[in-house]
Amino acid sequence: MTLRRDPITIVAYDEAWPEAFEQQRRRVEPALAPWLTAPVEHIGSTAVPGLPAKPIIDMLALIPNHDHDRAALVEAMSGIAWTHAPEPGDAKARKWSFCFPDIGWRTHHLHIFESTSDSWPTLLTFRDHLRNHPAKAAEYANLKAALAAADPQDRPRYRSGKAPFIEALLHQLATPGNQ
Repeated sequence: MTLRRDPITIVAYDEAWPEAFEQQRRRVEPALAPWLTAPVEHIGSTAVPGLPAKPIIDMLALIPNHDHDRAALVEAMSGIAWTHAPEPGDAKARKWSFCFPDIGWRTHHLHIFESTSDSWPTLLTFRDHLRNHPAKAAEYANLKAALAAADPQDRPRYRSGKAPFIEALLHQLATPGNQ
């Protein structure tokens, strides 16, 4: 397994991120066409205008069955130079992870979820809320910057440090009247 070599670095929002997403979406959708159940989405912090982020474009694809045609799907992604990059929790979430151009220095990360998984809708809910609530986006940006500055190599710490904010916001949004 190739190790990550890119440090966790939070940078100012880049107006080029939507086009960087589009460039890869135009490659990924045809490769995954036999399996896709919906258009590929731009998710994560780079999908929120104005939000500082790690300069890695996160993408979401939905397929009907996590276990069906696994080898063919991996081969299709390899055919467009994307690397299968399993992450902790992928199996439980019924998802696969792929990176471009490679695992160590990725510019894009594709999350392929089984469409019946209950995990992926929260990614869109979180993205959309931050897009519509700049104060919450700024609060999230400050948290990410502090976590990255504390240790730019400790990905588990960075992820677990963000989790309470994300979970609290999603809980708040799930409570009637708090949308």
